[in-house]
Amino acid sequence: MDKQKIAVVIPAYEPDDKMIDTLKALTLAGFEDILVVDDGSSQQCQWVFEEASKLPQCTLLRHPANRGKGAALKTAFSFFLKERPEGVAVVTADADGQHLVKDIEAVGEVCVKEEAVVLGVRDFSGPQVPPKSKMGNRITSGVFKLFFGMNLQDTQTGLRAFPRKYLEAMLKAEGERYEYETNMLFVINKLNIPLKQVQIETVYLDDNKSSHFRVVRDSLRVYGLILKYLCSSAGASVIDVVGYYLIKRAADSLLLPIPSTFGAAFIARVISSLFNYVVNAKVVFRDKTNARTLVKYYGLAAVQIGISAALVYLMEHVLLITTPGLSTLIKVVVDTVLFFFSFRIQHKWVFNDKDK
Repeated sequence: MDKQKIAVVIPAYEPDDKMIDTLKALTLAGFEDILVVDDGSSQQCQWVFEEASKLPQCTLLRHPANRGKGAALKTAFSFFLKERPEGVAVVTADADGQHLVKDIEAVGEVCVKEEAVVLGVRDFSGPQVPPKSKMGNRITSGVFKLFFGMNLQDTQTGLRAFPRKYLEAMLKAEGERYEYETNMLFVINKLNIPLKQVQIETVYLDDNKSSHFRVVRDSLRVYGLILKYLCSSAGASVIDVVGYYLIKRAADSLLLPIPSTFGAAFIARVISSLFNYVVNAKVVFRDKTNARTLVKYYGLAAVQIGISAALVYLMEHVLLITTPGLSTLIKVVVDTVLFFFSFRIQHKWVFNDKDK
């Protein structure tokens, strides 16, 4: 691995002497391009950056005010693409000393060899892991598995390596704070960028007290995409279920000759899907509405309608269900299962930037 062509990026906000120890260890290991981003740290911490600037291998980038970890990473990525034409990859590491040089070397080596994004993943089963971090990773890993089909051992890791050719895509990921690292994973999944995971040593210093993660506010940012999708789908589901119930009840009362289950499902879904499409396009996936996405969306909706109605119809006859209320309950269960598959397909196919 040619360390001269790999830049180590360290975003820093209110760092202490542990960052200096990391920088010195990197230089001793042979890294010659270290990009340190001062993300608007206070005057009391400027001595740390002054020490960093004395190392010839370090380039100091500054934000006049705190903008967030995501913004700091974007600043470094943009600088690398513009000022390091011979560079082949970047490795991001935290400033708090939790990423060891041997692990930084390991993810960088795999990144260059495999031409893939690499995550340095920790073992969360050990007693040294703070309960907050352990629980947060379990929840987020479960969410990624359920919604994206991604088996991620460590969704919160700041030790990551990116080949040069994928940095432009990473810059397009939304967010300027902690949510940016999660949104990069969304982009990796959507664009089918190769992803590798490398086991690293699990290091927590002082029970992770140096972390600037704000549990409530930053968690809402991290789960922003999924929360917006849930709200959009919940609104559409209410419209769909209420519409289905009212239409089916009216159809049964009028003794219409057509199968009321299929007819009610079709009409209710047409109404609810109009709402869902506009909200998903404008708010959730932030894709401009156009003919291509519209055709894709309704192609997916047509398949869902058919599967949903067929399964509900089958369950009605198997379980001998005759009341609109029980039929609607069965529909809710069926559509909940289809909901997760729909998210994956919309994320990777319907509203996909690479098709533009």
